Amino acid sequence: MSEKHTILKGTFILTATGFLSRFIGFFYRMFLSHTFGEESVGLYQLIFPIYALCFSLTTAGIEVALSRCVARKVALSRHKEARQLLYVGLFLSIALSTVTAAILQTNASAFSIYILGDIRCEPLLIAISYSLPFASVHSCICGYYLGRKQTKIPALAQLIEQIVRVSSVYIIYMIALKKEQPITILFAVIGLVIGEIVSSLFCIQCFTYGKVFTRIHFVLKNNFSHLKELLKLSAPLTANRILLNLLQSIEAISIPIRLQQYGYTSSDALSAYGVLTGMALPCILFPSAVTNSVSTMLLPTVTEIQTSNKWEQLKKLIQKVILYCFSLGFFCCILFLLFGNWIGTILFHSQLAGDFLLTLSWICPFLYMNSTLISIINGLGNTTTSFLINTLGLFIRIIGVIVFIPQIGMNGYLWGLLASQLSVSVLSILYLSCHLNKYPPA
Repeated sequence: MSEKHTILKGTFILTATGFLSRFIGFFYRMFLSHTFGEESVGLYQLIFPIYALCFSLTTAGIEVALSRCVARKVALSRHKEARQLLYVGLFLSIALSTVTAAILQTNASAFSIYILGDIRCEPLLIAISYSLPFASVHSCICGYYLGRKQTKIPALAQLIEQIVRVSSVYIIYMIALKKEQPITILFAVIGLVIGEIVSSLFCIQCFTYGKVFTRIHFVLKNNFSHLKELLKLSAPLTANRILLNLLQSIEAISIPIRLQQYGYTSSDALSAYGVLTGMALPCILFPSAVTNSVSTMLLPTVTEIQTSNKWEQLKKLIQKVILYCFSLGFFCCILFLLFGNWIGTILFHSQLAGDFLLTLSWICPFLYMNSTLISIINGLGNTTTSFLINTLGLFIRIIGVIVFIPQIGMNGYLWGLLASQLSVSVLSILYLSCHLNKYPPA
């Protein structure tokens, strides 16, 4: 099968399941906002910077490194070494996630008070920590299959995780109603954990995981070269993700605080944050299921083309991807400008969500393009460059939070977000142009 058909097939599978997952998630967020209220949704969203930081430390870098290393092994027809890389990645990621979960549970109270600024986050952090080891298994196995450009298992795992999460929250909610128990946002966190558990079990079954422990022992004893190869790429990726998530955490935690400086009460600030992150941004990100799928397929594809030194083919691929993603973003920008107000007021019963959508619509052309551009840069192995570009974008967003929110409210952050996405797009395109021009046509 040609590269074009492989990318199209993989993108179609990931996009179909991605849209279905987001469609379910769209109504799930409506259910959360109607059932628990905007403030509780804001509280729920507040724990995710901590969770994202833990995930980056234990899994995210290893998953991307696995995908690239496996793609390279497959291009060289070294399939056994590709499997051994997975075993090493699983061992490393599960060990890190188990230790991190224990640390998170032990220090949940301190994180809630001194970092998140709300003691109500403590039980949510303790509950979400249990998902980390299962997320490690899920992500590593998916990274392995994506490196092989086999998308069915990762796509199904994503869909299963979403269906189980939503259905389990609804079941817990109905049981609590029947027994007249308190209804809390903790239900949503428990649903997330259950979803990760079921998804990881599905991935294990698909991989026929029966002899994994003996194989891991063999790899660690006799094949440290695989561990070295994986660490060489995953260590900088993990460090990059950690720093980026620290900056994102600063950004997320600062938004409610700066809104209070603008004049909001504590409750209103948390509600506005919940509307932005729990309603408006998920709507804007909904069409990115397409570009995220393209990004996922691009990383191993770029790695294989690079390994084969087919630079002219790579240039044409990148040009087409940029054009398609920008066109999708421009179309969605018009769509949200026309219907953003209606989505906020009718579907979410929130005029504020509609106002946010109108402003956020302008970032669509750049937001949808950036995920593919960064994936291409990572596929080329230039992870430090992608980190620097993302870091600059985050600094611009943080400036919007710290400097402009106290002056003009949430619009200060939204326009900072637009400037950030535009900067990432321009810098990524300039870097790829300079990098690829070093290789003249064959």
